[in-house]
Amino acid sequence: MKQSAAPPGACLAVHDGRAGNARQALALARALLPQAGELVLQPRAPWRWWAPRRLPGAAFGLGAPLRTALTQPPGLAVGCGRQAALATRLLRRAGARAVQILDPRLPPRHWDLLVVPEHDRLRGDHVIPLLGSLHPVDDAWLRQARAAFPTLAALPAPHTVLLVGGPSRHAALDDAGFQTLLRQLAAHARAEGGSFSAIASRRTPPAWRAALGAVDAGLPGLRWRDTGDGANPYAGLLAHADRLVCTPDSVNMLSEAAATHAPLFVWRPERVHGRMRRFLAALLERGRARALDAAPAAFAVEPLRETARVAAQLRQRLGLA
Repeated sequence: MKQSAAPPGACLAVHDGRAGNARQALALARALLPQAGELVLQPRAPWRWWAPRRLPGAAFGLGAPLRTALTQPPGLAVGCGRQAALATRLLRRAGARAVQILDPRLPPRHWDLLVVPEHDRLRGDHVIPLLGSLHPVDDAWLRQARAAFPTLAALPAPHTVLLVGGPSRHAALDDAGFQTLLRQLAAHARAEGGSFSAIASRRTPPAWRAALGAVDAGLPGLRWRDTGDGANPYAGLLAHADRLVCTPDSVNMLSEAAATHAPLFVWRPERVHGRMRRFLAALLERGRARALDAAPAAFAVEPLRETARVAAQLRQRLGLA
C-alpha cells in the first residue's frame, strides 16, 4: 500500500496491517475525523521484536511510510498493537499527540492517552477504559450493510444468526458440542418458522466448517464457511439479524454483535477463562448479552457503542473540536 505524508493537523490511524489492529485504529481515528489517513507499518527485525521499546534506528526499522510521517507529523496519531505503540511514541517525539489502543506494557507517560479494555485492568490518569474492543459498527454502518445485502431481508423472521469463532487456549470448546449447538439452533428456527444463518471466521476449524455445510439445506438462511460460498456476508448478517448467537472466544466479534440492535446470546460462556472471562462477565452483568439457553427469548436491547463514547472522551481530554 502506497503511503503519503499526513498533512499538519490531520488524524492518522497507525497499525501493522493485522486485521484486528487495523480495524480498531481506523474505527477510532475515523470516529474522531472521518477523513483520517492510514499508516501501515513495515516492521523489521530486531525492532519488531522489541516494540514498543525504542532501539537505535527504530524509525528505520518500521518502514519508509513512518519515516515520511515523522518529517511532517500529524496532529494526532491513533495506534493499535505493539508495533504501532512504538510508532506512536516516535510520532509524539516528533510533535504529534499520540493515542494508543491496548496496553503497551510500558508506562502510560510515553503517550498522551491510552485506550485499554476493562478486562486488562490497567488504570490511571492517562487511561480510558472500554468494554470490549473498538470497531465501526453504528447505525450508519448497519444501514449501509442492510443496503449492501438486500436479499437477507427476505428471509423468514425471526432470523437467528450464529457468529462462529473456534476453540482457543482461553475457550475450551469441542466439536461434539458445536454440532449440538447447530442442531439446537436449527431445530428452534424450524419450530419458530424462521430462518437460521451461520458464518465462520478465520479462527473456525475445518471440522466446524464442515458441520456448517451439513445443516439442512431446506432450512432458510445462509451457512457461510469461506469465500467458496460467495462474498463474505458478515456485515449483512449483523444488520439483518433478529437474534445473534456468538461463540465465546472473540472480544472483537462479541463487541461488534453487541453494537447492533439484536438480542445477543453467548454459547457456553462458562467455558472461557482469563481476560476473556472477565470481559464476558461484564457483558452479561450489564445485561447486553445473556447465556444461551434452550429457548432464547427476545429482550430489550441498548446497543453497546464504545467507539463513539471513547471518541467523545478523547475530544474532551485533548481539546479537539
